[in-house]
Amino acid sequence: MNIICNGEQRSVEIHTTLDDLVVSLALNPQSMVAEVNGQIIEHTGFASRELQEGDRVELIRFVGGG
Repeated sequence: MNIICNGEQRSVEIHTTLDDLVVSLALNPQSMVAEVNGQIIEHTGFASRELQEGDRVELIRFVGGG
């Protein structure tokens, strides 16, 4: 199935969760939040949020510094 992730079309398997997506991109879910179709999802909800055909996902990574 196809989703849009950070503005780019991406093909993922059916039943892919946000956690699966983040790990497949070699990102650390602990340091991220996601926005799926305008709804903010904290990393604690990534494993239970299955993606659907056409979802628009924005992955936002926290960066420290000063």
